[in-house]
Amino acid sequence: MQDSWSSLLEKLSSWVDTFIYNLPNLLIAMVVFVAAYGFSRLFNNWLNRALRKFIKQPSIRILISNITSVVIVMLGIILALAVMNLDGALKSLLAGAGVAGLAIGLALQGILSNSFSGIFLAVKNEMNVGDWVETNGYSGHVHSIELRNTSIKEADNNLVVIPNKKIVDNPFKNFGLTKRVRCNITCGVGYESDLGEVKKIGIKAIEEYFPPNTGEEIEFYYTDFGSSSIDFLMRFWVDAKDKRTALEVKSEAIMIIKKAFDENDINIPFPIRTLITSNDDSGKESD
Repeated sequence: MQDSWSSLLEKLSSWVDTFIYNLPNLLIAMVVFVAAYGFSRLFNNWLNRALRKFIKQPSIRILISNITSVVIVMLGIILALAVMNLDGALKSLLAGAGVAGLAIGLALQGILSNSFSGIFLAVKNEMNVGDWVETNGYSGHVHSIELRNTSIKEADNNLVVIPNKKIVDNPFKNFGLTKRVRCNITCGVGYESDLGEVKKIGIKAIEEYFPPNTGEEIEFYYTDFGSSSIDFLMRFWVDAKDKRTALEVKSEAIMIIKKAFDENDINIPFPIRTLITSNDDSGKESD
């Protein structure tokens, strides 16, 4: 009994001596950890503000800043353990973190894939809120870009939620990346028309409302001898940020051409059907 008590006191004394011996290292380790934690909070706020210039989506900014903060805190823990000479605990911690990270990565493979795809979309600036896009069989304005999904508001005001990975892995068309687009107008004039005058009047009418920039031109081509008209195609450049703008421009251009042709007595014929009858009341129709 006396030997056991002496052994216990000796063990406690050894622990006290070890604690006193390592007390400076413990205090330094605590200072290192507190400093790392405080620095992570400050750096989190600063990084969140700095990312506003490059990433417009708040959720993605918060994710990046939080990941950075966690990394800083983990580095602080590693330094604190190294100061306390706990190499064995440090190796075990790193090994456990590696195994846990692998398990979490496999379990959350889909979520992580969509999250990194969302970060990619935000950083690359290939798709922004408000752009008109066509992707995965859907088209509309980008309503929001979150960590996992992108919401697209279609022309009928319905929201379509698409996983970010599908947008990154598949081709998508973003009308917001193009400042100038070409609009096509097809029409026809009567066979009695002066084709040279028609071309001149059409180009002049469009040029007044949609002037071309340097290096651009208004193209006018006669394309076909139609059943009741000589058909032509006009192509001209306009400022456009989305598909709706192109439709509005096309509608405006049709009204401009119709007005110019009316003022110059140029006929835009409509399809004519001629009915031929015989005396026996039987008839034939021809276009």
